[in-house]
Amino acid sequence: MNDHQLAAHLAEEAGRILLAVRDSRKHHGKELGRAGDAEANALLVAALRELRPDDGLLSEEEKDSRARLAKVRTWIVDPLDGTREYGEERADWAVHVALAIDGRPEIGAVALPALGLVLRTDQPSPTGPAPAVPRMVVSRTRPAREAELVAEALGAELVPMGSAGAKAMAVVRGEAEIYLHTGGQYEWDSCAPVAVALAHGFHASRIDGSPLIYNRPDVYMPDLLICRPELAPRVLEIVAELA
Repeated sequence: MNDHQLAAHLAEEAGRILLAVRDSRKHHGKELGRAGDAEANALLVAALRELRPDDGLLSEEEKDSRARLAKVRTWIVDPLDGTREYGEERADWAVHVALAIDGRPEIGAVALPALGLVLRTDQPSPTGPAPAVPRMVVSRTRPAREAELVAEALGAELVPMGSAGAKAMAVVRGEAEIYLHTGGQYEWDSCAPVAVALAHGFHASRIDGSPLIYNRPDVYMPDLLICRPELAPRVLEIVAELA
C-alpha cells in the first residue's frame, strides 16, 4: 500500500469508527466528541506506528514528540475535525490524514464520513466553470471579519459551514470558490485539506501569498487561503489592502 492509498484508507477507517461511535448512542454532546476523537486517534496512531515506523507523527490528540522535527517525512493527522458538528449530528465534519515531506503537504486524504466521501491527493477531479457570483465558506459560529470584508469587496456570497476540512473540501468539490481563514489554526487543521486542494489544482497559501510549511516546532498556523487559482490574485490583493 503506497502513501496515497494508506492516507485514504486510514481516513476512511477512522470515519467508519466515528460513525459507529455516534450510531451506538452511548455518548452525547461533548462526551460523544471526546469518545469519537479517542477511538479514531487510537486507530490512526497505531496503524501509522506499525506501517510507517520510521516516519514522524503529529496528531491533535497525541502528546507531541520533538523527534518528528528530525524527520523528512511526518504524518500529520486530525482524527476528528469539527467536534461540535460531529456531536450535533451534522454532516460538516472530517477526518484528516496527511504526509508532509520536507515540510511540504505532499500526500493526504480528507474523509467526509457523514457524506460517504474521501477526497485524496492521487485522485484529482476536474473543476467545472466558476459561477458568476463567487461563494466563500466561513465559520457558521464565528465568521472572521476579514473574510466578510473580502466577500464584500468581491461581491461574494457567504456560505456558513462547520469544520476546516469540510470548508476546504467544499471548494474542492465545487460547492464554493474561496476559503479564507484568519482566526488561527494548527497544522493538523489544514495539512491534509491543503494537500488535497493543491493536488486538485487549487491555490493554497498563507494570506500574504507565502507557502504553507508544516512539521515546524510551533504548530500554530495563523491563517490560510484555499481558492480557485484564477481568484487568488484578487483575493490576496484585497487582503493586502485591508492590512
